[in-house]
Amino acid sequence: MTDRVFPASKPPTATNGAPPGGSIPPPPAPAAITSNGTANGMANQKPQVYIPANRPIYRPQPYSRRHHHQSRPSCRRICCCCCFWSILIILILALMTAIAATAMYVIYHPRPPSFSVPSLRISRVNLTTASDSSVSHLSSFFNFTLLSENPNQHLSFSYDPFTVTVKSAKSGTMLGNGTVPAFFSDNGNKTSFHGVIATSTTARELDPDEAKHLKSDLTRARVVFEIQMRTKVKMIMGKLKSEGVEIKVTCEGFEGTIPKGKTPIVATSKKSKCKSDLSVKVWKWSF
Repeated sequence: MTDRVFPASKPPTATNGAPPGGSIPPPPAPAAITSNGTANGMANQKPQVYIPANRPIYRPQPYSRRHHHQSRPSCRRICCCCCFWSILIILILALMTAIAATAMYVIYHPRPPSFSVPSLRISRVNLTTASDSSVSHLSSFFNFTLLSENPNQHLSFSYDPFTVTVKSAKSGTMLGNGTVPAFFSDNGNKTSFHGVIATSTTARELDPDEAKHLKSDLTRARVVFEIQMRTKVKMIMGKLKSEGVEIKVTCEGFEGTIPKGKTPIVATSKKSKCKSDLSVKVWKWSF
C-alpha cells in the first residue's frame, strides 16, 4: 500500500532568511535619475524636520496697538510731570522771596516816609454859571506847605515830581492841581516845600452834574477840602536799588470858608499828618 504525503500548513522556509528552493531574489532596481539630479522616488518627498517633544511650538503674537502705546510715556503723564515741577518751582521761588523779605525787614526794619501839611490857604474859589445854567466855569487858587520826613537810618528815597490835586471832600470835584519838584530824601532827612500852588487859573468848564454838586458844597458854612499827591519813588538801601514804585499821599480833613474878597482864608485840619500808601515789592530790587 502506498503512503500519501499531505502538504504542510506553512510553506517551508530556508534557513538564515533564504527563500525556499535556495534561490536569492534579485536586488531592487536603482531609481532612475531625472534631469535635475534627483531620483524619481525622492522627488516628491519633503524633508522632515525633527522637533523634540518637550520644545514649545512658537506661535507669533498678533500686533497690539495698545501694547505699542504703553511702551512710551503718555501725553497725560508728561503733562502731569510738567505741572508738578512748575508748581514746585513756583513754591520754591515764593519761599525764597519770603525768606529774603523777612531777612531784609529784620536787618533794616524799613518804614514808609511820612508827609504832613500844616495848613491850606484858600485864595480864590469862584464858580460862575450862565443864566441858562447850561455852562459853568471854575477858577481857584490854593497854596500850602509840604513837609516830608524819612524815618529810616539805612534807607533813602528818590522821588519823581509829584502831581498835586485839591478836591472837595464831599462831592470829589477837582478844584485845582499843581506839582511838587523831584527831590532826594537821605537817611533821617527832613524836607519842606513852601508855597506849593494848586490852581485852576484858566476857568475850567464843568458839566452840569459836577457844577450842581460843587455849588451845593460851596454853600455850606465850612467846606471840607482834601489834598492828594501821587508820584513814583525809588528806594536805595546800601548797594540795593529798587525800581520806581507808586506812592499815593492823601491829606484830608481841611475845613475852611470860601473867601469873599482878596484876603486868603486858612483852612486847618485836626490831622496834619497825611496818609502815605507805598507798595514795596521785594522782587523789584536790583543791584
